[in-house]
Amino acid sequence: METAAHLQYARIAPRKVKIVCDLIRGKDVDVAKAILMTTPKAASELMLKLLKSACSNAENNHEMDPDNLYVSKACVNPGPILKRQMPRAQGRMYDIKKRSSHITIAVAEHEDEE
Repeated sequence: METAAHLQYARIAPRKVKIVCDLIRGKDVDVAKAILMTTPKAASELMLKLLKSACSNAENNHEMDPDNLYVSKACVNPGPILKRQMPRAQGRMYDIKKRSSHITIAVAEHEDEE
């Protein structure tokens, strides 16, 4: 069984979050938390909070063993783009695109191989 946590409309570009997603996908939860705590990226703080939420959902809502969890899915999708403009020389305008992200982290229990 898989349990997920979602963060929508995060004000960070998806390409920045994707780098951190690739670091933790498929790892044990404890290893993933250690990676996120030591990674100097802006997205790692958001991802750590989201990972803790997914673990709590698995433990409290689905009675999964918290010591037996791993990150089964970590993905990011682009959200809406806020479009702004900056005045430039000689009456021109440049577009500024403030991107947002929808982040999903899912955790699952390891399959017992006996």
